[in-house]
Amino acid sequence: MNIALLSPSQNSYSETFIKAHKEFLDGKIFYYYGGELPDKLEGGLVINSRKKRVLDILKGHYKLNEFSLPEQALITSFKKNKIDLVFAEYGGTGEKIVSVCKKLNLPLIVHFHGSDASKYDILEANDNYSQVFDYACFVIAVSQKMYNDILAMGCPKEKLVYNVYGPRKEFQHLNPSFSKQQFIAIGRFVNKKAPYYLILSFKDVIKEFPDARLVIAGDGELFNVCDNLIKYYGLEKNIELSGVISPEEYREYLKASLAFVQHSITAIDGDAEGTPLSVLEASAAGVPVLSTYHAGIPDIIQNEENGLLVQEHDVEGMSNNMIWILNNVEHAKKMGANGKRIIQSNFTLKRHIEILNSLIKKAVNGYK
Repeated sequence: MNIALLSPSQNSYSETFIKAHKEFLDGKIFYYYGGELPDKLEGGLVINSRKKRVLDILKGHYKLNEFSLPEQALITSFKKNKIDLVFAEYGGTGEKIVSVCKKLNLPLIVHFHGSDASKYDILEANDNYSQVFDYACFVIAVSQKMYNDILAMGCPKEKLVYNVYGPRKEFQHLNPSFSKQQFIAIGRFVNKKAPYYLILSFKDVIKEFPDARLVIAGDGELFNVCDNLIKYYGLEKNIELSGVISPEEYREYLKASLAFVQHSITAIDGDAEGTPLSVLEASAAGVPVLSTYHAGIPDIIQNEENGLLVQEHDVEGMSNNMIWILNNVEHAKKMGANGKRIIQSNFTLKRHIEILNSLIKKAVNGYK
């Protein structure tokens, strides 16, 4: 089976779930990327340089017959590579590829991830995904809230599938030592992850635990804001912005830390999480998660069982939870062990991929 896997970007450090799809979906993967309507093929060619120059001049709006140049290029490429199914990462990509799939009578699966199901401008630009819901064989949601939101947009219930990501087995094999008074956070420095709230919470933590440490890994538009906050409050000795780190480095931080922390919120533009993979990874590693009642996080983290949750924007509550963990390390170990058990029972990568592969087979067989 030849699968066209479409994604707006290639090798984004935060999109490890797409890398898992590339690696584990059944079939030969042709990975297309470069915008919502991709113009590149990993290891191949979609739009040659001459056509790309014409496309740039025309800004992608000019159409020959009924299809734009990018659509024509994908039609040609799909035919050449004998594509059997299109698997679109993100709703916007799914909406843009519908006309190509219709032309070639190809089954389509669309996998939503977060902002594509919540940001107001994205929903408006894609007409609330009316074409996706009409044509796609299956639509994937990664949280219960996302499932309900997509259902409310008009997706037929029989097409909609709730399927949370799963962490790689390397995280499940980790045995944390809880050896440092340290907390770890990882993710893009964007509004919905509100990394500045962690800094504001932690400045009160060190009043009681002056040697405690917070590591925030990642990069993004709010990095300088967070760096300035740390300097303003004189927290350089206690808070480290480590930049983008590898999964191996992340696991080393988890191994020594007391908890994973993330203060996710719904941004003013509607941007929200799906179910953060970093939360699943931390819990699989056996580390308690301190986070918020946001999107898919409470699908995974049960308050006082495998972590501690506060309402969005509750800076003081997050601070109190970090202090509680520092005062109750043995209980933190128990919550971490509970988390590892819950992930192994309900949220493995194997389960996630098996569901996707089952849907792919159903979609292809339905089109024969």
